[in-house]
Amino acid sequence: MPGHWSFANPVEIDFGAARFAHVGPRIAGRRYALVTYGDPVFAELTQRLTTVAGPAAVVIDDVQPNPDFVALAPACARLRGAGIGLIVALGGGSAIDTAKVLAASGGEFDAVRSHLESGGKAKLPAPLPIVAIPTTAGTGSEVTCWATVWDGERKRKHSLADPRLYPEAAIVDPTLTHSLPRGLTLSTGLDALSHALESLWNRNANPVSATYAVAAAREILDVLPALLDRLGDAGLRARMAQAAVFAGLAFSNTKTALAHSLSYDVTLHHGVPHGIACSFTLPQVMRAAIGADADCDARLAAIFGADLRAGADRFADTLRAMGLRLEPAAYGVEAAAWRRFVDKAIGGERGQNFIGARERVLESFAST
Repeated sequence: MPGHWSFANPVEIDFGAARFAHVGPRIAGRRYALVTYGDPVFAELTQRLTTVAGPAAVVIDDVQPNPDFVALAPACARLRGAGIGLIVALGGGSAIDTAKVLAASGGEFDAVRSHLESGGKAKLPAPLPIVAIPTTAGTGSEVTCWATVWDGERKRKHSLADPRLYPEAAIVDPTLTHSLPRGLTLSTGLDALSHALESLWNRNANPVSATYAVAAAREILDVLPALLDRLGDAGLRARMAQAAVFAGLAFSNTKTALAHSLSYDVTLHHGVPHGIACSFTLPQVMRAAIGADADCDARLAAIFGADLRAGADRFADTLRAMGLRLEPAAYGVEAAAWRRFVDKAIGGERGQNFIGARERVLESFAST
């Protein structure tokens, strides 16, 4: 008999090819700030957005990967006195995460910084609404209420989390992902796969999140290897975009777990892109999860087959076939440092979401 569970996600999702052309009514004449990148492809997208929704009152087009305190402070300051009523995020996870920081700042980054450094004790101003238009298929930030924020100077990762930071709408147009190169297609796709699996071996899992997660993981494992060989395939791009949304919906209610907890130091200290850093450990994390929870085992079996140990081995082979290295040393992490990372990750906020016992984790990673 099912026990108690809950699931909530308020984001209105508008999915489909060419939906970007219909963003004007969603903005509905509000004075908006656009958060995007400075690359030529985004300059063209900005012009298309201007055509259908009017020009942005403020354009912040210098977003960098891994939004950092140093860059976020002047970006927030640009909102002061501008009378902004809406933030429009056009880009990947870094653009959407930046938009959430801006939305929460009231034009003062110190408000967000104090909130983050106080562990959420310092209150945020009432956030501005957000319309998210993802141009990658992976991060899921368009359907979550948190943002990853980095303090590069102090080598710290923070999570900005507030239910008011769910975007009011996500416009998911798979055609916006068609120009992604192979490397970015791989890293963002693996990020989505990690979101799906991390929401399964998770203390916060529920039947709805698990349904999204199983569907997303099965689809990504089917689609991503083929897409890497056929980057221009519109059908595969659409399937990948939808699977990434499903993965986002799954972990929007569970948050991530051990593989993400491990990834933060790998990114901070070794510069490994997030999607790679959070996915190269997945087979080993899976091995540590097997047997910890019957429901999780059943859901993993729906993805990898009844013999989960053999399934983890096949999964590792699949990742290698896509070009992923599974050894920490491949990313410049020496054995002693890796042991410290593992020990720290187990006790981290996301690591504590993991259902497996500490001993199983240490056993699984003992040979790396």
